[in-house]
Amino acid sequence: MVSAEPAVVVERLRVVRGGRVALDDLSATARAGQVTGLLGPSGSGKSTFIRSIVGVQVVESRSVRVFGVDAGSASLRPRIGYMTQAPSVYSDLTVAENLRYFARVLRKPAERVPDVIADVGLEAERDRVVDRLSGGQRARVSLAAALVGEPDLLVLDEPTVGLDPVLRRDLWALFRRLAAGGATLLVSSHVMDEARHCDELLLLHDGALLASGSPEELRTRTGADDLEDGFLRLIEEAPR
Repeated sequence: MVSAEPAVVVERLRVVRGGRVALDDLSATARAGQVTGLLGPSGSGKSTFIRSIVGVQVVESRSVRVFGVDAGSASLRPRIGYMTQAPSVYSDLTVAENLRYFARVLRKPAERVPDVIADVGLEAERDRVVDRLSGGQRARVSLAAALVGEPDLLVLDEPTVGLDPVLRRDLWALFRRLAAGGATLLVSSHVMDEARHCDELLLLHDGALLASGSPEELRTRTGADDLEDGFLRLIEEAPR
């Protein structure tokens, strides 16, 4: 069941990185029990926004609250699963060894490991050393590591990049199942086709929130047949 309550509330977020404004006066929400898509081209500020939510980004000014608590608070650590763009697992361990390790760290039963491996489609690779896997397979090990703790908020930075269409389809089906079970997901992507899988969208461009709403609302607002055309129209209409 979709909750009307926001899991994430961001107000007037401003981040400066390397002397450049990466996010400027950005306000947005992500509702509990939904898949919120963070869409935009490379360099639009998606990863910086995500890092601010998980509490690892130095910001100039902000109010970022997750489940009613300031982002980065110690109490949130067991409640958030975070998958970065770069693989964040141990390359000299097997898939199963990595997940058993993370399960112990998160105080979760080792019995979860086979289920999580199946969720990300790595049953055939469970006993292979991560360093010998393809880039897409390593990304799925990182996703499994984020899932093993059964987080209330799952934050995924480009989780489907480099994956074939069948794997992308299967992972989006998994994300939908997780949301149906009560988890909140924030999923970033630069592939506009993936926006249709989301309940709500946050469209970023040049560090600003260009638009938000459901896929259907954004199509109606722009009069576009598909979301990519709609996004392009919003960019053209934006103040310069």
